[in-house]
Amino acid sequence: MLTSRHTLAQLCAAVAAALPVLLVAPAAIAAPQVPPPSTAVGGERLGLPGVQVNPLAGAPALPRDLTGQSWIVSDAASGEVLAAYNPHLRLPPASTLKILFADTVLPKFDRNTVHRVADEEIQNIGAGSSLVGIKENLDYRVEDLWRGVFLSSGNDAVHVLSFMNGGIRRTVNEMQARAETLQAWDTKVISPDGYDMDGQVSSAYDLSLFARSGLRNPDFRTYCATREAMFPGAVDKNTGRRGSFGIANTDRLLGKYPGLIGVKNGTTTNAGSTFVGAAQRNGRTLLVTVMHPASYQRVYDETAELLDWGFAAADKVKPVGRLVDEEPTADAEPTGQAGGGTATPAPPPHDSTAATGPAATSAGDGGLGPVGWSAVAVGTVVAAGAVVLVRRRSSRRRRWGHFEC
Repeated sequence: MLTSRHTLAQLCAAVAAALPVLLVAPAAIAAPQVPPPSTAVGGERLGLPGVQVNPLAGAPALPRDLTGQSWIVSDAASGEVLAAYNPHLRLPPASTLKILFADTVLPKFDRNTVHRVADEEIQNIGAGSSLVGIKENLDYRVEDLWRGVFLSSGNDAVHVLSFMNGGIRRTVNEMQARAETLQAWDTKVISPDGYDMDGQVSSAYDLSLFARSGLRNPDFRTYCATREAMFPGAVDKNTGRRGSFGIANTDRLLGKYPGLIGVKNGTTTNAGSTFVGAAQRNGRTLLVTVMHPASYQRVYDETAELLDWGFAAADKVKPVGRLVDEEPTADAEPTGQAGGGTATPAPPPHDSTAATGPAATSAGDGGLGPVGWSAVAVGTVVAAGAVVLVRRRSSRRRRWGHFEC
C-alpha cells in the first residue's frame, strides 16, 4: 500500500511494476472460465444417470423394455416428478419445440385477427418439412394458423406467425428468453419450428416445463386437443369462391388414450421421434415426455405405458424431483389476447432482451477496451494502490455461455 512517505520515484516504480499485469487482465475479464450450470435443475436425482424412482409399499413396477433415451413422468399441477430416466439429456427436439413456440407467441395475437400472407413468409422453409398448405396472397385468421401448427405441425404456419411476430430471428430470441424464464437451461433454439438444425437441443425435462406452461393457456389446451378441423384453401378460378380442406391431428394417442389432452409429437430424420403427452384422470393431470425411443410407434406406446404407470403410482411413490416454477420477470404483459374479442392485430412486440450467439459471451469489458482498462488500472494504482476487482457475470449469462455451439 502506498503512503505519503513514498517518493514520486517509488510511486512511478510501483506503477511500472503493476502495468504488465494490468494490461493482461482485460483478456481474462472478457472471457472468464466458469463452470457449466448444474444439470440437476429440479433436484439432484434428476441429474443422475439411469432410472430415478422412489417407490413406497404397493407401488407398481415401471414398464419393462422402455427404449427411450430420455423420459420423465410428472404431475402438471404440483410439478412433482414421479419417475425419470436421464431427463436432462440434451437431444434434438424435432417439432416438440413448437410447444415453446406456442407458449411464447400464442398470447400475442387475438385469434380472430386476419393476416394476408406474403410470399416471403413461406419461403426458406426446410426441405421435407411438414406443411399445412398455406398459400401466398391469401387471408388467414390467427386461429387457423394455430390449428396448422398443432394439428399438421405445419412449418409454414410457424413461419407466418413468426413474421407476424417481427421475423424469425426475433421469434427465436424470444423463445430463448422464454426458455430462460422457465429455467429450461437444456434448451438451445435455432429454428422456431424444430426443424433439424446443428446445435438445436432440448431435454425431456425442459419440454415438460414448456407443456406445463402452455397448458395454463385455454387456447393452447383447445388447439392441442383438437382432432380435426377445416383449413382455408385456395380460391377457385372459375367461381371465385374460396374452398377449404380437412386437416387431422398427427398425435396418434389423441382420441385413443383415455383422458388425453394433447400435447405435441415430433419426428425428423436426425432427431428420431419425441412426444409430450398430457392426460387427465380423476382430477389429476400427468405429463409424460419420451425422447428418441427405438422406433416411431414406440414413442406413443411408451408414453401410454408411462401414463398408465403414473396414474397407478401417483400416491405410492415419493417424488424424485420437481418441475421448477417460472422465474419472476419485470417484462410487460403480452399485448395481444389469446381469446375472442375484436379482430384488432396486436402491436409489434418489443425486441427480446435475451442474448444469444456470440453477443451473449463477448461483453465482458464493459465497452472500455484494453486502453480504457489500462487507464483505469493505472489511475487506481496511483490514487490508492487498490487491486482491480471484477464482478462476475450474472448466473444467467454464465448459463447462456454454456449453450453456445
